[in-house]
Amino acid sequence: MEMNFFHKFRDDIITALNVLTQKGMLPEGMNFEKITAEPPRDPSHGDLATNAAMILAKSAHLNPRELGEVIANELKSLPSVIDVSVAGPGFINLRLSPSFWYQQLSIILEKKEAYASSTISLGKKINLEYVSANPTGPIHAGHGRVAVVADVLANLLERVGYHVLREFYINDAGGQAEKLAKSAHLRYREALGEKISQIPEGYYPGDYLKEVGQALAKRDGNKWLFVPEEEWLEPLREFAVNAMMVKIQEDLALMGIYHETFTSETELHRAGAIEIAIQTLKENGLIYEGVLNPPKGKVIEDWEPRPQLLFRSTDFGDDVDRPLKKSNGSWTYFAGDIAYHYDKFRRGYTHMIDVWGADHGGYVKRVTSAVKAITQEQGHLDVMICQIVNFTEGGQPIKMSKRAGTFIEVRDVINKVGKDAFRFMMVSRKSDAHLDFDFQKVLEQTRDNPVFYIQYAYARCYSVMRMATVVFPEWEKTEVSSFTHLENIDELQLLKLLAGWPRQVETAALSREPHRLCYYLYDIAQKFHMLWNKGKENTLLRFIVPHNQELTRTRLAMIQGVAYVIASGLHIFGVTPVEEMRE
Repeated sequence: MEMNFFHKFRDDIITALNVLTQKGMLPEGMNFEKITAEPPRDPSHGDLATNAAMILAKSAHLNPRELGEVIANELKSLPSVIDVSVAGPGFINLRLSPSFWYQQLSIILEKKEAYASSTISLGKKINLEYVSANPTGPIHAGHGRVAVVADVLANLLERVGYHVLREFYINDAGGQAEKLAKSAHLRYREALGEKISQIPEGYYPGDYLKEVGQALAKRDGNKWLFVPEEEWLEPLREFAVNAMMVKIQEDLALMGIYHETFTSETELHRAGAIEIAIQTLKENGLIYEGVLNPPKGKVIEDWEPRPQLLFRSTDFGDDVDRPLKKSNGSWTYFAGDIAYHYDKFRRGYTHMIDVWGADHGGYVKRVTSAVKAITQEQGHLDVMICQIVNFTEGGQPIKMSKRAGTFIEVRDVINKVGKDAFRFMMVSRKSDAHLDFDFQKVLEQTRDNPVFYIQYAYARCYSVMRMATVVFPEWEKTEVSSFTHLENIDELQLLKLLAGWPRQVETAALSREPHRLCYYLYDIAQKFHMLWNKGKENTLLRFIVPHNQELTRTRLAMIQGVAYVIASGLHIFGVTPVEEMRE
């Protein structure tokens, strides 16, 4: 069953255009591909609008408004359409009958929380890589935004029919992992009794590494105390990375996040993935020896021109060609990234999404160009950037965690505000915009706190239904004979909002903008709370009318619809709907 009614009306509009073609009122062979059916910009104009007249006017050799009148006349015969008008440069606006909105409520009550599930993506596979933090410590609170935005996006993509693989890339090779090993060795020495007065510059200072040093000392005793660095560096790197990945997965679990696949950078290197990728690029003529110009806008004192192994990334949209080897002959980090994304492609993922933090914005073009090149444009990579989060308490900046050393840990934030509030707030703004996270506001119980306001609407729905049971004990067993009692303009507007939910879900998924759903759920909650308040002032508008079971049952059906849609959205966010809250 098609739940996005805009799709149905677009099909109806195309059918009407074909009828006009058969009647000779439109020329044969017109292209209807760009014709849309969507909400009008101004809701007062109607319930949906189509651009058909403006798209076809030139081909039909007619003025858009003149053609609009012709199309509008044909659309008047559509079931559920009670008015059609032409506005502005040629938009055709349709107004739908109350019976149509009653029918949508019936669908919501039938589908319940599955309302808005869609098959528009036809089971396509997507590899969604996120978090992928350097395994050098617990997850910091700012990186929690990347984790939550991506996880909600995964839920959203699954809701519209994608098969999503949630993947974590472990950056356990290179300088950061080596620095971790040295920091762990320092804490290992400390655990064996050596006094460490000050953490050396360039080491990780967090107290969390004390646990790693103590665990290593317990396992190996003084085995690594008197041996040269080249002997202990690799074993301690592996031990420390594994210990940190346990911590990271604990932090992810606190956020309600679980990955199906963890891919190790070190293991990819050992498997020869870089060599495979470089050979593929060579075979396609995309690698050459060349000399790069000095970086623009930067003065690098020790920079000197030298022949390098370069990838022709400018052929695929990048600003400059990119080096693949360092001066010491080792592969660049970029070469490893090419290999990793090629590995995803070879595993059958032609469509990939990476969600990165704000500090990776300058890296997007080179990686997307590499994916185009190495897959011969059969693979596609989307990169989402999440901007930083400013943590405050009543407007004042939060102090860094002493245990972490230089950052606020995500577990500290969740312990204070809870998983649900954390997840909702992290996705409440567009990912490429800065986010202000004020602990005081996140915890307050007012309409200015969207997660509370939406949760409260859901709990209020169940409060009303519990109260109805006192007045009409058997109401849930009674079928709704007709929804015609929902004739108040505010009730109809609420039904229209609920019926628009499937389109909102599809639009948010296709645009990769889960924050849209936060605003939509807020609008639903606001409209519901408004109706509840009106019932306090006017007894005829109350949800429970003691001497009229039929009217009460109808309004309770509407309330059930509100609860199902809110629950549908909260589940996408990974937030648990609660049926009871303190007022």
